[in-house]
Amino acid sequence: MLWFDGRLTEGPVSFDLADRGLTLGDGVFDTALARSGRILFEAAHVARLAAATAMLGFPVAPAHIAAAMISLAAEMGRVHPLAAIRTTVTRGSGPRGLGPPAEPRPVLWASAAPVGDALAFAPLTLHATGIRRNETSPAASLKTLGYLDAVLAAGAARAAGFDEALFRNTQGRVACAGTANLFAVLDATLVTPPLSDGVLPGILRAEILSRAQRLGLPTAERSFDLDALHAAEAVFLTNSLRGLAPVTAIDATAFASAGHPLVTALVDDLRGDFTP
Repeated sequence: MLWFDGRLTEGPVSFDLADRGLTLGDGVFDTALARSGRILFEAAHVARLAAATAMLGFPVAPAHIAAAMISLAAEMGRVHPLAAIRTTVTRGSGPRGLGPPAEPRPVLWASAAPVGDALAFAPLTLHATGIRRNETSPAASLKTLGYLDAVLAAGAARAAGFDEALFRNTQGRVACAGTANLFAVLDATLVTPPLSDGVLPGILRAEILSRAQRLGLPTAERSFDLDALHAAEAVFLTNSLRGLAPVTAIDATAFASAGHPLVTALVDDLRGDFTP
């Protein structure tokens, strides 16, 4: 199921092969979970994608983004209790070369796919990649279409028998996983790397920090290295489809993350949002 050119369609659709999203990765995207026909944390997803397009110089109205997400979610909700809604915006087509067109004509489309109810809160394993997250790049704070580093790292992690890749930044500090933010319990405190370490401002990252504070759980945003992470009491990842995913291993180091009281408190608080 697609939303393209202002309407729902089963496809196929016509697409300009000169679009800069295709030729240069000049675009951004968002992935949200639809539950029972409604977008989970809808306002945050719409606001982040709209802010990203504005930052890159081809602003798209939040109402236009919301229309695509909401239409797809409602249609998918007729047959699937859970669905992934991916919304993509490119700068559109333009002249040859890197320079953006003076008057961009953004292209927005969205796609939907069913999600199994076993994905949320499922444990996973991490493999530290040698590919580094560039914390000096403006793209580190955006979900851009240039995901090749993550694609290559994911392939290597799976070939090594792990579920996800773990990224450090150019200074050797832990940053994130390939498709998720990372949290660790260090000295009885829930710690996540700061955005300045090359971290995407994830929707669930913000949600976890807010809920932890409401539950009275100690939190901190601070840098730490891989050695500190290996010594953590518990580790978990967050993203919009997985919710909170306990980490059971990082390379050869095992963790009993799912049973840690800070983790179970957060899972209990979140579970209702992810249950159809």
